[in-house]
Amino acid sequence: MTDEGHEDLINAGGKVDPAQLQALYESNTDEDQPVVASFTLTRDLAKRLDRYLVDRIPWLSRTALQGLIQEEAVTVNGRVPKSSTRLRIGDVVRVMLPPPPSTDLPREKIPLEILHEDHELVVINKHDDIIVHPARGNQSGTIINGLAWHFENNSSGELSPVGSENARPGVVHRLDRHTTGVMVVAKTETAHWRLGRQFEQRRTRKRYLAVVHGRVEPWADVIDLPIGVHPTVRKRYAVRHDASGKDSVTLYRVREVYEDYTLVEVELRTGRTHQIRVHLSHMGWPIVGDDYYGGRHLVGRDLVQAGTAYSVEPSDPVITRQALHASLLGFEHPGSSEEMTCIAPLHADMRQLVRLLREQQFVEAPNVSGAVLDLDVMLPRDD
Repeated sequence: MTDEGHEDLINAGGKVDPAQLQALYESNTDEDQPVVASFTLTRDLAKRLDRYLVDRIPWLSRTALQGLIQEEAVTVNGRVPKSSTRLRIGDVVRVMLPPPPSTDLPREKIPLEILHEDHELVVINKHDDIIVHPARGNQSGTIINGLAWHFENNSSGELSPVGSENARPGVVHRLDRHTTGVMVVAKTETAHWRLGRQFEQRRTRKRYLAVVHGRVEPWADVIDLPIGVHPTVRKRYAVRHDASGKDSVTLYRVREVYEDYTLVEVELRTGRTHQIRVHLSHMGWPIVGDDYYGGRHLVGRDLVQAGTAYSVEPSDPVITRQALHASLLGFEHPGSSEEMTCIAPLHADMRQLVRLLREQQFVEAPNVSGAVLDLDVMLPRDD
């Protein structure tokens, strides 16, 4: 048996190791890349696909695995199989793996900005400094803790049971702790797998706003550079032109130019860990506040000219996290198949940053083809 991309997941007995999978889920922040295991049969088996997977993924019941197969989270030789499909030597079975068993999920009353909710899903505008789901070091205070309380007290339904054993129910994709903006969470198992498949197949539409250091030129371009784990710095990523680099494609369009900074609209074609942050930094335009990848936190004196009367004092912090916001998420509704476009306005710190730049350093606002975000909606000028 082999596991493409996640060699450590398969133990000596050919089964997925729940402990290794849990560690991978806790360390992996790829938005669009669910954990996928691949098994290549080395001999003929007189066994159905669902029974084979029961042996390989022991924490999932046969019924749960049949649901996974029905939702096309499993392929055999690149094709969608049935639970009854008989496996033969040389067959390649790929499985989108839900999180392994773990602990119960504490419910907590946490303020959440809900943009849309129905019986299949909920869309939120994520705030800064909150992680998406519990992990070893953060069993509480997460978005999932808050949504569990919300469904129990303010709404109806519940989080998707996919991943519930690991306190990650409903988690289809994630944003970095200090990245704000729109994200969707599933409330049913069917919605979870259908949304997850859209992310895996890159059928979702995503636009971000970022404020970066420097003037970005040209005004629009494609950054097509592979990304992998940083060769020397733990928990960091870098452009890698070796075997560890994964295809990564980012499109950017300049929306506003300032004297020392630029507001860019970013479109993701892939969803690697820290992709926007790594790509923009590599091009020489680190995101403001992203001290992980060369950006600086800004205070009043960085933006307001000396002697100018303004509410921000020279030492007042303007933004202390990466100025990156997931502004738009488009997807096909998993129940109705209707196209949905969800917009998340900027939060207060990024609104203040852009407002100060407009007032103190504005140069021009290019009309770049392909930009879709309405800046008057994202950050009203009279805010």
